[in-house]
Amino acid sequence: MKIAKRVFLFLLTNIAVIATISIVLNLIQAFTGIRLDGSTTASLIIFSAVWGMAGSFISLLISKWMAKKMMGVQILDPNTSNSEHQKIIQMVYNLSRSAGLPKMPEVGIYESPDINAFATGPSKSNSLVALSTGLMSKMTPDEVEGVIGHEVAHIANGDMVTMTLIQGVVNSFVIFFARIVARLLASQVDENKQHMVYFISSIVLDILFSILGSIVVAYFSRIREFRADKGGAQFAGREKMIAGLKRLQKVYDQMEPDDSSVATLKISSRPKGLMALFSTHPPLEERILRLQKYA
Repeated sequence: MKIAKRVFLFLLTNIAVIATISIVLNLIQAFTGIRLDGSTTASLIIFSAVWGMAGSFISLLISKWMAKKMMGVQILDPNTSNSEHQKIIQMVYNLSRSAGLPKMPEVGIYESPDINAFATGPSKSNSLVALSTGLMSKMTPDEVEGVIGHEVAHIANGDMVTMTLIQGVVNSFVIFFARIVARLLASQVDENKQHMVYFISSIVLDILFSILGSIVVAYFSRIREFRADKGGAQFAGREKMIAGLKRLQKVYDQMEPDDSSVATLKISSRPKGLMALFSTHPPLEERILRLQKYA
């Protein structure tokens, strides 16, 4: 049932994104008179930018709503009498004050045996920090605080917006260059075959360039993870941040590489070969070593 709900929400979101972008493109055409069919370089640039950037920013704007619906996040009431929940809330609030956030994030938990946590939201004033029940039950308070410090640092550093911008720019370049190359390929065949060649090659090149683009996005993601580790060390304390990472490392070492928990965390002790280029998180050993050297 949960899988069906997630698939439905995913499809619904994508339909909404496509419909919104189509409306935006039609409005641009109506008010500027520019044909956005990709027939000219100028129209292709606008077309690529709108499709590339709009999809990323729409996803950012609805990120909190999507997280709540797809992950089943239960938002904790700041006035709750549940002592365990109150400790988590105060931990998030104290770290958020240390980080100088203009508004306290929403705090939530969700049912999952995985040791995981995430931060999302469109801005520093509209954010969410969520923890899995697995993390809360398997980590010590100090380790939990280190993990929360890392997530709060993501919000304080504006990582959600930064990664959205990077993803949007990459998407725009993918769409633009895929169609430029497809146009060149189509020009090499008979006129009656050009439309089909352009259509097929555009799809193939979109996929190929997206794979290459994901390497760029993953690279910047790893940089932001290092920075969030440093922020977590500043807000929660270096030893707590290191303790949280060591706990993750211990859990990882006890699991099979294809375990769902590892897939959710998107971490690896030793990414190998080309897969290291696609890793969104740096190796745990390197993250711990950097924090140990950080004064």
